[in-house]
Amino acid sequence: MYGLPQTTEIKKQLPKKAIYAKFELDARQRDSFDADINRLDLTAFVSPATVPAISEEQTVKEFYLMCVRLKRKEYNAKNIVLLSRLISQNIVFALQYEDETQLVVFHTKLISSCWKPTDETRIDISGLNLDAVWENIIKQVGQIDVEEGRSLTEQIQADENKAKVEAQIKTLERRLATEKQPRKKREYFEMIRKLKEELS
Repeated sequence: MYGLPQTTEIKKQLPKKAIYAKFELDARQRDSFDADINRLDLTAFVSPATVPAISEEQTVKEFYLMCVRLKRKEYNAKNIVLLSRLISQNIVFALQYEDETQLVVFHTKLISSCWKPTDETRIDISGLNLDAVWENIIKQVGQIDVEEGRSLTEQIQADENKAKVEAQIKTLERRLATEKQPRKKREYFEMIRKLKEELS
């Protein structure tokens, strides 16, 4: 499954009703969850017992692959965040819609890959211990390049801040293009220049 070793394969369906009961979801949460999610299956378990070449670490001792069959492609991300918080394990979510898959992990926030044909979707296990393997999976899913001197968490925060500044610049550039007053145009131009300096 997704290129993981056969030794990691498990087959365990998680009935939605059991999740609703165990975690006492309210009617609104149940309705939203049910509108998006058709079926949940734990399909792989990665640990030193199932992949002897990697060792356990202090932070990550194991992780699961959960296949989530979706009823619609435009799902509510809050439902996946909810799942990741309810189940206190490291989990790679393989969200499947028809013949496509999107990989999702939670690390300070929800991190997702692009949609790909399911038969082309792979999860690479690289690293000597589970901390390194898990970090590399997060980087792979989010296509994150960690700059020298930064931790993965710091890089995610930096990338998020950069995306916010870039969005601000685009908004201001649209306003600049339609603004008629010269004074306002200068203000927008200066604001854009300062934000671009922040990025560099």
